[in-house]
Amino acid sequence: MDLERMIGRQRIRTGLESSAGLLRGRRILVTGAGGYIGSELCRQLSRWEPESLMMLDRNETALHLAATSIGNVSPSVRTSILLADIRDSRGLARLFQQCRPDTVFHAAALKWVPILEKFPGEAVKTNVFGTRAVLEAALAADVAFLVNISTDKAVDPVGVLGYSKRIAEGLTAAAAIQAGRPYVSVRFGNVLGCQGSFLDVFARQIAAGRPVTVTHPEVTRYLMTVQEAVELVIQSAALGSVGHALVLDMGEQVRILDIARRLIAHAGAELPVRYVGLRPGEKLTEALVAPSEFPVRHVHPKIMEVPVPALKAGDGPELDAWGEDRAVVAALRATCLAMAGDDPVAQDPGHRLV
Repeated sequence: MDLERMIGRQRIRTGLESSAGLLRGRRILVTGAGGYIGSELCRQLSRWEPESLMMLDRNETALHLAATSIGNVSPSVRTSILLADIRDSRGLARLFQQCRPDTVFHAAALKWVPILEKFPGEAVKTNVFGTRAVLEAALAADVAFLVNISTDKAVDPVGVLGYSKRIAEGLTAAAAIQAGRPYVSVRFGNVLGCQGSFLDVFARQIAAGRPVTVTHPEVTRYLMTVQEAVELVIQSAALGSVGHALVLDMGEQVRILDIARRLIAHAGAELPVRYVGLRPGEKLTEALVAPSEFPVRHVHPKIMEVPVPALKAGDGPELDAWGEDRAVVAALRATCLAMAGDDPVAQDPGHRLV
């Protein structure tokens, strides 16, 4: 089924052709290059004639497959595989010094809401400490442009994924201020089509003739195609904001129940919908911008710019990724509150982000 028909709107185009010339001749590094977003990002970037395209991931199989797909799309682009883990700050810094990228797209992250609720320390290690390692390596290597890929779950977060990505936005804002350079975050809605997404689950359930499971009859999400997501990321590098979050105007949220019913009808099946309840860390509805986030301005007809509070290392409560799970979640939540100025613990100099 056509994805645009499924979400009830046409694909949003940002007119990337007018600004992507920024990428020509640049040394570009993409973290998480083996993932769904990262690999598509690499394929799109390769079309804009960079001097080199460096693909970094810790999954060697995913890296190999992504690099092969680049060769099929843009055989003349010089690509290189960097097998590395963003949690390894020393190794990452050494790689950045060796490769000297001038543009970085940071897509590496842990993202599955229910899994991170069970393993919050892993979210801290990758989404917080890993992002900080990327930013520190970028600063030391004098990277000119950096885009951190975030999520709408970072807006008024209620779960581990949202907390960790909100903190990553704050770290990016602090690095941008320190460098005085366009380091930005980009917030996504749910990207359709990735493996394990609700769309993938629905398709498999329908193919097997099983009931289609929806968390709640009124749950809604902002939905976007991977092409829209990647175009937003690339356009964000060209817009050049310092430390802010950039958000694609995706129109109204879509009710997931409607998507399920459209898929069932398209398959010509007669299957029931079964409600299984919201999972820990999930909201009934999402938001692109928090009520406390203002002023918001449009830097492009389809892209909003939202200020993000800077969070430097040493600010906020201590994050111990190896601590007891409840303590890790509490520290994540407190750090996000500290960013908003709502948490008295942020005034205690004995607490720090480590």
